[in-house]
Amino acid sequence: MAILERMHLAIIREVDQHGSLTAAAQRLHLTQSALSHTMRKLEDQLGVAIWRREGRSLHPTQAGEYLLAVANRLVPQLSHAEERLKQFARGECGALRIGMECHPCYQWLLKIVSPYLAAWPNVDVDVKQKFQFGGLGALFGYDIDILVTPDPLYRSGLLFEPVFDYEQVLVVGPEHPLRDAVYVQPEQLLDEVLITYPVAIDRLDIYTQFLMPAGISPRRHKPIETTDIMLQMVASGRGVAALPRWLVEEYAAKLNVRAIRLGQAGIAKQIFLGVREADADIDYLRAFVELARVR
Repeated sequence: MAILERMHLAIIREVDQHGSLTAAAQRLHLTQSALSHTMRKLEDQLGVAIWRREGRSLHPTQAGEYLLAVANRLVPQLSHAEERLKQFARGECGALRIGMECHPCYQWLLKIVSPYLAAWPNVDVDVKQKFQFGGLGALFGYDIDILVTPDPLYRSGLLFEPVFDYEQVLVVGPEHPLRDAVYVQPEQLLDEVLITYPVAIDRLDIYTQFLMPAGISPRRHKPIETTDIMLQMVASGRGVAALPRWLVEEYAAKLNVRAIRLGQAGIAKQIFLGVREADADIDYLRAFVELARVR
């Protein structure tokens, strides 16, 4: 009977990520012949091909696709378990890996990380922003331990806790005609350049909760990656933006921008922290959630 080993799963992942047996062998510190022999032996034992060759490229068969899905789920979990056990052996509490699904939340997070590091000197903190709007898979895949998001997607095995309330507002510059308005209506943005983070429209509150229900589109939509540049663009009259009120107020004196309510009722939001249900009682993880709730 064939025995499926962790090395088989690691090879499957590396070939998928790097496109060739040669690259996978280099990553795994194997010779190409050893890697090829290992996978041929597995295929012989299983009685099924894992890859098909097209020119110089390898493409997974149906069986290979299934094995890749298993590898992508199990290998990160095994690596995570090994690292946790090494931390226990060294007498360390662990490492807290935080994934960000919220561009402007980074400034908010910094206010929590500093006192947390002081309170937990044996826990390292790492913030991963490459999981923006892909954090659910990162949690399930053990790539992160906490997900910061304003839009939780509830799934079995995950817990989301609201830790911070805020209001999403329109941001305008010093010469903007709406600067003294108490609130704005969607049609008042018809001729505006709307500056947002580079995120799909269906994940932007100003579209989903304000413009789209009214059937309104701005004259132009301009994505910008960083908060500082976005607000400098607004301050120079190059457009308007939608951001949390607390963030706008932090920049208001420096850049002379102003926050205006979106609609008469405004748009109320919350920041949530998502964790795996199995990890919810880990002391240093629980402490981070509790600290975030009181900040």
